[in-house]
Amino acid sequence: MLNLKGITKYIERVDETRRGGIALSSLTLLFREADDSIFYKYIDYLESAFTESAQKIIELENKQAITDEIYAEIIELKNKVSEILEDLSNKEKLNSELEAFPEETKTEKRKSTYHFKIVICGDPSVGKTSTILRFTDHAFIRTYIPHLGVSISEKDIKVNNDYVNLILWDIAGQSKFEVMRHHFYKGAEGVILIFDLTNTKSFNSISNWYNDIIKNIKLYGEDLIGFILGNKEDLIKDRKVSAESAKEIAKLLNLVYIETSALTGKNVEESFYKLAENLIKSKKKIKIKDRYGI
Repeated sequence: MLNLKGITKYIERVDETRRGGIALSSLTLLFREADDSIFYKYIDYLESAFTESAQKIIELENKQAITDEIYAEIIELKNKVSEILEDLSNKEKLNSELEAFPEETKTEKRKSTYHFKIVICGDPSVGKTSTILRFTDHAFIRTYIPHLGVSISEKDIKVNNDYVNLILWDIAGQSKFEVMRHHFYKGAEGVILIFDLTNTKSFNSISNWYNDIIKNIKLYGEDLIGFILGNKEDLIKDRKVSAESAKEIAKLLNLVYIETSALTGKNVEESFYKLAENLIKSKKKIKIKDRYGI
């Protein structure tokens, strides 16, 4: 007995030469039964990789590509899945090492005085998910994993004497989610706009993201509180956007600019803590105004 389990992705494409006009095939990933918990816990990560590869295979088959091209795509999927699993395994290992006082964490969550919804936006592949993972789990995912529109995570932190629950909405950057993501902005109290320091186009999109958010949330007379993060600061040789240019747009939008690296973790945790601190100050300010009718 091999004690293996499998995840299968069925591929269906139109083919008039086949019976019923449909050609069916499948991709199957086999894994050890002992590892099934990590596969089921992170099935969405694997699903997106399989879906992307299946679409490429359909396109290759439709144009009657040679077998070697299709085989190359399958090998590419294998490498991508291996990379994802390596990162997720490291993440699980880190989580188990960090969870020294799980009961204390639960206590902090019950004590949370503030709950803030924060939307994280930016063009595809700028490092939104990796930045969030660096903050929430001290992990880095090297592989880009397209979302189905939004991914939500949370973390409980302590800022000075206040316990804070941050709910992080990782908004997909692809244009096909444009209509859908407008609904995800609603109720946001803070924003983090991320661009890639090696990608000028992603920097030029920051104003568009800001305006898109502003149109779809109610600020109740207050300015939008948030940061602009210039990610991939570690790629010094590939840098295309200057700190001066980034500071100018941040000043124009009345946001704070910080340069980060999801890979090394530079300034990532500090950014979220500082944002939480600013949100608390704003909330307390509003309470004082309401109390005294200012």
